[in-house]
Amino acid sequence: MNCSRNDVVLLPIPFTDLTSRKVRPAIVVGCNGDDLFLVPISSQLFNTDFPLQNWQAAGLNVPCGVKAQIATVEERMDLKTVGVLTAADRRGWMSGCGLGCN
Repeated sequence: MNCSRNDVVLLPIPFTDLTSRKVRPAIVVGCNGDDLFLVPISSQLFNTDFPLQNWQAAGLNVPCGVKAQIATVEERMDLKTVGVLTAADRRGWMSGCGLGCN
């Protein structure tokens, strides 16, 4: 699968005890070879650092926010691209994400 920056993708995320995994959304912030750099998205808004204003346009089913965390996964783990962040959400979360993403 070919991903681009600001794509909203679904991928399997393992539970911390590694007994199972659940499909979760994330935003692609970059890539290097076969690796994707991602920031997670959560519907638990109290546990996020920036709420997405246009979550429906990004292909999400419920209001969500971005967590100021970064993860690296192999691109082959990407199950599906569901949408793309709007320009307003890109500007908003990157300026306030706490990751130096300006």
